[in-house]
Amino acid sequence: MLETKLHKKLSDRRENDALRELKRYDSLIDFSSNDYLGFAQKKWSSDSNSGSTGSRLLSGNSELHESVEKQIAQFHKAQSAILFNSGYMANLGLLSCVPQKKDTVIYDQLCHASIRDGLTLGTARNYSFKHNDVSDLEQKIKRASGTVYVIVESIYSMDGDAAPLDNISRCCKKHKANLIVDEAHALGVFGSIGDGLAKDQDCFARIYTYGKALGGHGAAVVGSKVLIDFLINFSRPLIYTTALPPHSIKRIQWGYESLNNNKERSVLQQRIQLFKEHCKHPSLLNSLSAIQCIVIGGNKETKQFASTLQQHQFDVRPILHPTVAKGAERIRICLHAFNTEKDILRICELINKNQ
Repeated sequence: MLETKLHKKLSDRRENDALRELKRYDSLIDFSSNDYLGFAQKKWSSDSNSGSTGSRLLSGNSELHESVEKQIAQFHKAQSAILFNSGYMANLGLLSCVPQKKDTVIYDQLCHASIRDGLTLGTARNYSFKHNDVSDLEQKIKRASGTVYVIVESIYSMDGDAAPLDNISRCCKKHKANLIVDEAHALGVFGSIGDGLAKDQDCFARIYTYGKALGGHGAAVVGSKVLIDFLINFSRPLIYTTALPPHSIKRIQWGYESLNNNKERSVLQQRIQLFKEHCKHPSLLNSLSAIQCIVIGGNKETKQFASTLQQHQFDVRPILHPTVAKGAERIRICLHAFNTEKDILRICELINKNQ
């Protein structure tokens, strides 16, 4: 029976301490969410409609959608932009339709699942290159055929480290490859105005998501007008999805406007530096971002470490296999501008004591 098969798969997960469950930690101190600047906690109201009524190509388009897309393109110094319902949908929408059958896509081996899933839905050949290894990337590009695309993230969500964008961009330019950068964890956190890390690179496309530092929902792909027109015509996750509702679009607009005079970004950088100075765990990964990871190894051991921190009122989650490779299971600590110095020192003390 079908349910017997499903039960067996779930039992296997449970035996490997890898069973995923929906949990709430409402009373704990947030060291887990992607709300880096605290924007998601800010009170905000809108008198806009709660529904968009249809896809952008039917009844769901509006003057608000178009004006905010122009604002996004201007902020990121791009010709054009198009909104998607999430970062996941943006990667699916871009990568499933733009690279064609005889093309080659080369992606960093630590790229997000949405990037891999988008490539799976597409028809182009795709290969990974060693994480942040520009030499390996160049060798893969030399062997590639057709139009070549290179996909990286500016900040990686499970390690918190940054891509060497200058070197990757030079490599792509040298070999006429098209660079795509996912800026999900850099928007709002890096750049003189919170505009991320890829603004000075020669990118074919950039992806910005709004459910993290901007505290809203949705995402945008920015690039040339030709690219955006192509997505409107061929991107199935855009064509066949109900558009983001007006109140979500206004929230994105508010997020960008809030970045212009934002003190939280400098406070966040201070909190990151404080954590790095006081966390002495030998398996702390090297990261200058708000994402700080400590590799524990083993699903059971990692869950126990996270549980210890949770018992002391810190909301820290274990990242387990198969999300990360076996032996690389870790706790993922997300720092925020609203985390107090006292709480950061307390969590560092606990981590150091339990290593």
